[in-house]
Amino acid sequence: MEKLETMEEFYYQKMTKLQQAAYHCMLKGVKDLTDEIQLPQMDGESLYQVFFQMRLDHPEIFWLTGYKYKYYKGSPNLIFVPEYLFDKDKIREHQKAMQARVEKLVRPAKDRSDFEKEKYVHDFICENVRYDKLKKAYSHEIIGPLGQGVGVCEGIAKAVKVLLDALGVWCIIAICGNNPEKGIKYRHTWNIVKINDVYYHLDVTFDNTLGRDGKEIRYDYFNLDDQQIFRDHEPLIAPAPACTDHDHFYYKEKKLSFTKQEDVYKRALQAAKKGKVLTFHWRGGYFTREIFQELLELIRKAGKEKNKTACLQVNWAQAVIRLRYEEERAEEEIWMEEANEGEKE
Repeated sequence: MEKLETMEEFYYQKMTKLQQAAYHCMLKGVKDLTDEIQLPQMDGESLYQVFFQMRLDHPEIFWLTGYKYKYYKGSPNLIFVPEYLFDKDKIREHQKAMQARVEKLVRPAKDRSDFEKEKYVHDFICENVRYDKLKKAYSHEIIGPLGQGVGVCEGIAKAVKVLLDALGVWCIIAICGNNPEKGIKYRHTWNIVKINDVYYHLDVTFDNTLGRDGKEIRYDYFNLDDQQIFRDHEPLIAPAPACTDHDHFYYKEKKLSFTKQEDVYKRALQAAKKGKVLTFHWRGGYFTREIFQELLELIRKAGKEKNKTACLQVNWAQAVIRLRYEEERAEEEIWMEEANEGEKE
């Protein structure tokens, strides 16, 4: 499966000349399914960084899972021994199938704007991929989400990049570290996209876990800036462009980001009357417990006027509330959501 030549190799640009030379040899070798690849001599940490970041630039290379290496004292080179997920015939078979799959998937979005292409890919993943709690090997690669309909955050972020690459939208894979003190055992992976020459964070995995009932798609992590994303994401462990634009995240673009409590009340009343779900973002100052209680009272008031009871799901970190009303019942429901399924224990 060939990568579009126009797409920038972001992590390659951040490397030393020596690392770039190793990157190109490694990339050519694994594309050719070579058993042993000669690379310039470097220390183990530098070699790992080349491997790791080359994989971020090229998620279409789904058959490469790891490596070993050997070197001889006094030699200017080392021997890189790639580890492949399947045997070579199986890899070639999967390559053809995956290329055809990607081409078919992106065809309906080819003539859309970059924002619409991004939304198309986001929605496809949310509608068709479920989180793989068993964390099978292929779920870390594009073959999981695009071939089997399952994936973990790494495989999902790689699939997003491959699809956006095919659509000509600038996209990289972002990765943060774990944090045992918070109970976060694993690294988490998402994307950074460039829409209208501006960089944004896009975490399709988190949106996918929030929309797990399958009845709707969530956009809590669609085009966030650095300040927003790091409310519930750990710091990055690889280079990334700064995302500073706070004016074009999804809910604000769709006029579902409110600064006035009266707007929340009006839209809640509308939702109660029409029996529709309302998902909105609050940006009228810090989303404190006091503010939440004030909004909750207005939501209750709107429901009472229509003889309905509120059911709320709250993404506290991102100040997003999903609201639906049910016919009068004994108790309202309030759920605090955790947009980190499978990555935090």
